[in-house]
Parts: sequence; C-alpha cells; structure tokens
Amino acid sequence: MEQRISDPRTNDKIRVPEVRLVGPAGEQVGVVPIETALRLAREADLDLVEVAPNSRPPVVKIMDYGKFKYETAQKAKEARRNQANTVLKEVRFRLKIDSHDYETKRKRAEGFLKDGDKVKAMILFRGREQSRPDQGVRLLARFAEDVREFGNVESNPTIDGRNMVMVIGPIKSKVDAKAEQNAKRAAARSQNTPAPTGAGEAPTSQEQ
Repeated sequence: MEQRISDPRTNDKIRVPEVRLVGPAGEQVGVVPIETALRLAREADLDLVEVAPNSRPPVVKIMDYGKFKYETAQKAKEARRNQANTVLKEVRFRLKIDSHDYETKRKRAEGFLKDGDKVKAMILFRGREQSRPDQGVRLLARFAEDVREFGNVESNPTIDGRNMVMVIGPIKSKVDAKAEQNAKRAAARSQNTPAPTGAGEAPTSQEQ
C-alpha cells in the first residue's frame, strides 16, 4: 500500500511560538513571532506554509498554497510520465570488439539516449574471457566516457552470469527529447516551404 505524504501545516495550524520566515519572493525575513508571520501573510492575501518543520525554529513561507499544490502535483505527474515512457535499450559487445563495430554500437547508444531512453550496455564473455573482468570494466568505462554528452552512468558494471552489465541514463527526459524532435521537424518543414512570389513581379524571360 502506497504511503500518502501528509500535507504541510498552513496558517493557524502552525502552532509554534516563532518561525523563520521566507517572503513571497524568496527573501529571507528572519526569525519572527508566529503572530507576525500570520499577519504578513494575511496582509499579502496569501497563505503561510510550513516548508521545513524539522528546523529549529521551523521554516515557513508566504505563498499561494493552492497554486503551490497544483504545481507540485503537475511536477509529480510529469515525473511519473517520464519514468513510465523511458525504455531500456540494449547494446551488446564482445570483449574483443573491432573499432568499426564499436563505433556502430556507440552511435546506436547515442541515438537511444537522445530519444530519452536508457541504455543497458552488456559485454558477452566467451570461455576464458570470464577470468578477465577487469578488461570488461575498462571497455564499459571507455564506452560511458564516449557517450557522456548524452547520458550518465546509473548502474556501474556488474557481473550477471556470463555477462557484464552497465546502465546509462539519458540526460534529457523522454518528454524533452520528443519536444526537441518536434521542434526540429517543424523548423525543417518551414525551411522547405517555398516563399510566395511577389504580386508585382513578372517572370523573367530568357534571351535567346
């Protein structure tokens, strides 16, 4: 069962003698009596919200609590959607991989990461290669370095049976990557649209 996080205390529910007050623009007001903080919130026609209850004294902020709750819910929804849309793509290596094959794998992984997907980089060991895991670690470290512009290591190399696995997460979220792709397509379409011919222009005739 999912545990529900309780809402922060607001306004008259904040029952402490003094608080550290943050103003509506994020300015530090300082430690003031709770009565003063409540009065300033009422004068601004806003709410007083406890944002750090475990601090001594608790930290409160003057804000529009309804707007704050809505924005928090939207961010949580967006985070869940990004997590649900992220796909784990697999890229397999042999320990003795030639440079051409390596570049092909690297470019494929970069494409996955650009699209906002995670990459599971897997080395397939053969026979005695299993006794040389350090070589696998070096290869995966090189691979992570080569794609670091597009992703960061989320799971360091680990042995999984006869394989060694490392997971790289994208820097851009799935939603951001999709938005960027759509923007590029729109820009390409606008560039390919022919410019309208001026109404007053007559077609030029070619001299023979």
